[in-house]
Amino acid sequence: MASEEELFASVDALLEEGPQLPLPAERARLREAAGITQARLAQALKSTTQTVKNWENGRSEPKPPRLEAYQRLLSGWAAKYPAGGASVVVPAPAPATFSGPAVPEPETVTPQAPAVEAVPERPAPPLARPATSRRPGRKRVVPNIAAAPYQHGPLAVLDGDGSAYGVDGIVLDCPATTIPELVEWTLRESRLGAAKLNRYGKDSDPLIVLTAEAAVKLGLPERLEGHEQRRSLRLPEDHPVVKQVVKARWQLTQRGFGPWARIYRKAQGRERQCVQLAILSWDALDERSWPGVSEMEPADVARVLGVYAQRVITPRGSTAVSGLELMTALRPPTKAVQDPGTGNWVSGHNAGSLGTEPVDPAPPEATAEHPVVVGSGWTGGFLDEEAYQWVRDVDQLTGEEATLPWAVGLDLNTAFLAAAARLTVGLSAPDHFHAPAFNPKIPGSWLVDLSHIEVDPRLPSPFTPTGVRPTGPAWYQTHTVAYAQELGYNVQPIEAYLRRETGAYLDPWHDRLKTAYVDTLADLGVTRDLSDAEFLAAMERHKQVDPAMAAVLAAIKATVKGGVGKLRERPQGKAYKQGETWPALARPTWRPDIRAAVISKARVNMHRKLNNMVKLTGLYPLAVLSDCVVYPSPSQSPLDFLPYAESGKPQPGGFRLGPTPGLAKLEGVQPMAWAVDLMEQGLNPARHIKGGGHDAVLDEGE
Repeated sequence: MASEEELFASVDALLEEGPQLPLPAERARLREAAGITQARLAQALKSTTQTVKNWENGRSEPKPPRLEAYQRLLSGWAAKYPAGGASVVVPAPAPATFSGPAVPEPETVTPQAPAVEAVPERPAPPLARPATSRRPGRKRVVPNIAAAPYQHGPLAVLDGDGSAYGVDGIVLDCPATTIPELVEWTLRESRLGAAKLNRYGKDSDPLIVLTAEAAVKLGLPERLEGHEQRRSLRLPEDHPVVKQVVKARWQLTQRGFGPWARIYRKAQGRERQCVQLAILSWDALDERSWPGVSEMEPADVARVLGVYAQRVITPRGSTAVSGLELMTALRPPTKAVQDPGTGNWVSGHNAGSLGTEPVDPAPPEATAEHPVVVGSGWTGGFLDEEAYQWVRDVDQLTGEEATLPWAVGLDLNTAFLAAAARLTVGLSAPDHFHAPAFNPKIPGSWLVDLSHIEVDPRLPSPFTPTGVRPTGPAWYQTHTVAYAQELGYNVQPIEAYLRRETGAYLDPWHDRLKTAYVDTLADLGVTRDLSDAEFLAAMERHKQVDPAMAAVLAAIKATVKGGVGKLRERPQGKAYKQGETWPALARPTWRPDIRAAVISKARVNMHRKLNNMVKLTGLYPLAVLSDCVVYPSPSQSPLDFLPYAESGKPQPGGFRLGPTPGLAKLEGVQPMAWAVDLMEQGLNPARHIKGGGHDAVLDEGE
C-alpha cells in the first residue's frame, strides 16, 4: 500500500500541472452569467470569436499564455456566479449527418431531427478510420455521400495530435502517420473537397494544411534550408518521404515536394485522385498575402483559408497562382460536345475561353527574352503598359499648394479588378496589319505616334507609366489609344497586331472577386450604406474588428494583383538563357496582351479621374503610384477636398469614397513638408504615405 508521503507527492504533482478548465458547457454558462459576448471575450484574450466558440463547444482547448488567462477569468466568474445560482445550458444533440460539431445558441433546447438514420459502426480499415468529431459522446455514422460528397468543406488544417480542423468549426480525427496514409485518408474518409465553379469545369481537389508539428510527425523536416528563393524550396528526390510517396504508387508534379505539393494518381473514370498539401512552416502562406495567418492556431487558419476557398477558390499555391487558376476554373477551356458524325460525346472548345493550347504573342507584346523575339530578331520596340510611377516636378508647385499643411493619399480599391469589368480582350492569336484604321472596339497592340499631344505638366501623361510625354511612335494597347481619341486627338496607327476572336474573358473572374471583396469588407463592418464620414471611420478600425477576416481581405487583394501579374510570368532561375522557353509559356493563360489591357485600362481610369478632379476642384496631384494618388490638403481628411454637390452627394467623375472596386479609401496622411522633401529627392510620396512601404505589388507572379 502506498504511504501517505507518496500519495501527497502524487497529488502535488497533479496540482503543479497546467490549469484545469471547467467543462465546455460550464465555460459558456459562466460567460453568459457575466453578460459577456463571445466577441468581447475574444477581444480581451487577443483571439478570435471562432476560437472562443471552439473552446465552449469542446472542439479545441486554449494554449499558453491564453490558457492561464482564460482559467483566471473563469475562476473569477465561478466565484461570482456559482453553478447553484444558475442552470447550466444543455445543448441539443447534434444531427446525425456529420456536418461539424455545431452547437446551437443557448436559447435553443429543442432536439433537432437527424438528417439521416444512424447505422451500426463497421470495423475501420488498417490505414485509416472514418472521420469523426472530437466532441465526447458523438456517435459515428456513415455520411450521406450521394447528397453531400464534400460535406466537410474544401480543406482541413492538421495539427500534431491528429486533429484536422475544417470550416465552420468542425474537427476530424486523422490517424495518418505517413504522407501516403494522409493522402489515402483524405480521399477515402475525410469527405473534403469543393464543387466545380463552372458546369464544364472540375471539382477542386481537397487541401490539407500541415502545421510544423504535423509535418514533423509525418516525417517531414520542420523547415527547408539551403535555397536562396522560397519558390525553389523542395525535398530532394532521395528524401524518405518522397520515396514513400513513390513506393505507394503516388506521383508528384514537376514542382516536386515543396511548400505546396500536389500528390496524385491518374483519374479513374470521373473520379479524380489528387490531394494538395501546404506546409505552414515552409512558408506556404506568404506573410504579405496572408498577414498573421501562419501564427494563428489551426482552427483559425482553417477559418481564414475556408472563407477564402468558399468565396474565391480553394488555394492552389500562392495567391498569384490561385488568381490565375480561378480564371480557368470559371472559364474552362473545354466542354462535352456531340460529334455529328458518330453521335458520340467528345471534348470540344468552350466558347469564351482561351482554349487548351497556348498561343504566341505578337513580338511587341512579348518580353525581350521570349523565343518569338529572339528567334525573329525583333527590334521594333515593346508595349510599355504599366501602372503609374509618377512624381510632379517640385518646381510646378504653387505657393498656395506649398503652404497647405497636409498631404493626403487616396487609394483606389482593387483598381485592376475594376479595370477587368466588362473588358473585351483577344481570345485568338494575333494578326498583323499595316496602316489600319483605329477601332476602339478591337483589342490589340497599335504602333502610333502620340508625342504631339499636349499635357498639363502638373498631370502625368496618360500614355506612359512614368507620366513623361512620349517622344515618338510607340506601341500601345487599345485602351490607351482610345483615350487619346477621347481627349479629342486624331490617331493614325502605323501598324497593329489585332485579334479577330474577342470576348469578355475576365467577366466571371471580376464578378466573383468583387463579391468576395465587398462581402469580406462587410464582415469587417465596412458596408455600402455608410456615409463617407462613417466609411472613413470604419476603414480606420476594420483590421482590428476580426484579424482573421482582415487576412482574408488581404489575400483577396493579393489574388487580384497576383493573378494579373501571372499573365506575363517571367523566367526564373540563374540557369535560364535568353531565347529559351520556360514553363509558364506552356499555359494558355500566358497572355501578356490581356495583362496589358487590364493595366492600360486601369491607368486610363486613373488619369480620367485626375483630369476630372482638376475640372471639379482645381486640384492637381503631387504623385501617383499605381492605384494611390497624393493630394495637398487643408486638413487630414479627404472630405475637405473631394468634390461634393450642394446636396452633399459626391460629384460624378472624380474620386469617390466607398467600399467597392474602383472607389477610393484613405491611404495615409503626412505633413506637406514631408511630401515636398521626398519630391525634392526624386522619391515618390505615394510609396511612403502610409508611413511605410506601399503595398502596390504591380507584377506579383512575374
